[in-house]
Amino acid sequence: MAKDGPIILFVKAADYQQYNDSDLIGLLREGDHLAYMEIYNRYARSLYVKGCKKLDSRDDVKDLLQDVFAALWKNRYALTLNTPLAGYLYATLRYMVIKRILHKKVQTTYLESLKSATPIKHETADNLARENELKRLIETEITSLPEKMQEVFRMSREHHLSHREIAVQLGLSEATVKKHVNNALKSLRIKLGTLVLAACIYLGTYFF
Repeated sequence: MAKDGPIILFVKAADYQQYNDSDLIGLLREGDHLAYMEIYNRYARSLYVKGCKKLDSRDDVKDLLQDVFAALWKNRYALTLNTPLAGYLYATLRYMVIKRILHKKVQTTYLESLKSATPIKHETADNLARENELKRLIETEITSLPEKMQEVFRMSREHHLSHREIAVQLGLSEATVKKHVNNALKSLRIKLGTLVLAACIYLGTYFF
């Protein structure tokens, strides 16, 4: 393996190599560390390759790769997947890559702003692509909300209706509307983490 690649941890558990991803997830939810190691061995290299296509720093990619699997182990008991394991891991890495890019971008913009009194404009195709990707990620998470919660949330954030107006239109109590909005915000912050806050600042989005 190349010197700059991820450290692949091999374990003497041939049986685990025969398990499919669903079996491994079931074992992982039971706290089976060998199942976790098999998932790492199975996907670490491909995740590393994908990360290197997005980030210039291989050290950053290694750090994010460890973060992806640390999060997988940390959340193992509550893990429920509606997508293939590979897709889940790739999506997690993608979120982390975008967060890293945004963090560095904010740092760079701040440093440049200290040197100049004029606003710094970012209108390159690359920046627009990142903005669109962030918007898409946020929209994906919003559409995953329960139907009624999503409807209330969109009426509040997209159509700028008050809780009272939403309650009247949907035949709900204001307390129920408020609960839907708060639960939607809580769910989105848990799923997207600091990415949401960064996206709000960077994109000027009205969602949050």
